[in-house]
Amino acid sequence: MKKFTKQLLAISSLVLGFAVFDLTLYNVCTKPCIPDTSSGMQAKSIELDKYLPFEKDSEIVKMRSDLQLSGDLPVIDGAAALYPICSAAVNAVYPEDSVEFDGSDFTPESKLQMRNTRGAYKAVADGDADIIICAKPSAEQLAYAEEKSADLEMIPIGCEAFVFLVNGDNPVDDLSQQQIRDIFSGKCKNWSEAGGKNLPINALSRNKGSGSQTAMLSFMNGEEIKKNPIGFMGSSIGFSFRYYVEDVVKNGNVKMLSVDGVYPDRENIANGNYPIVSNFYAVYDKNNDNPNIQPFIDWMLSEDGQRIIDETGYIPLN
Repeated sequence: MKKFTKQLLAISSLVLGFAVFDLTLYNVCTKPCIPDTSSGMQAKSIELDKYLPFEKDSEIVKMRSDLQLSGDLPVIDGAAALYPICSAAVNAVYPEDSVEFDGSDFTPESKLQMRNTRGAYKAVADGDADIIICAKPSAEQLAYAEEKSADLEMIPIGCEAFVFLVNGDNPVDDLSQQQIRDIFSGKCKNWSEAGGKNLPINALSRNKGSGSQTAMLSFMNGEEIKKNPIGFMGSSIGFSFRYYVEDVVKNGNVKMLSVDGVYPDRENIANGNYPIVSNFYAVYDKNNDNPNIQPFIDWMLSEDGQRIIDETGYIPLN
């Protein structure tokens, strides 16, 4: 009987141990990754209905321009982080009946769409979108466009910083570009090697073909991104575009890092001091004969268009 009781206690302790381990794993690794926003945010990485054109309570920059397009209106699409710019531009120069939103997404007939970077590059190559507003395409997206005989023209319309993010409790505030490459290539696996705590580094990546993942591959300059096999037990570092972190995600427990001693605020981006700044573009297929493509892009480069980019939170060209 005593032997049976000891065995029962041992089994109970083992079960309790696994339960505690599982709960710890959930709190440390799983819970922070569970979306706690609306279904629209979970589906599209941004809440579409918060930035709709022609809506009184919309959070876009609101203006009506002297230019009012009519006739064959270009379908506008783009990246999630740049959707507020797309919406504000449509609000400024399109008629109100050109946009149809069914409560969760834009209808197929709507002249404003938001398919994210991967979907937008596919749409412009397939002819389902006329102008997309995105960061640079990936090699795969360029290959797909070539396969579809689309001759992509990329017009810079603004710029943005590529930033790196850590938990707000992480004592590390600054990394060099080489340290970041070493982390994401797997050469640096512990935060203690970068001035932090003795914790494994969990270097996070984004979906293949997303604008930020393409930007990260460019930043790595040919070095392969490798996962730290024990990184999930430690503290994470991720990457994104500055606007998406500051004005869309609004996660109070995440901080942006300085890179090479320079913090990615608007001033340091505009004056060129922050070292990782890139353009975003209005992209269209040169074979597309829609007569309103060029007027729309010219307007995006005008004082009004650049004002929308500036007041949305990005950096205008001038």
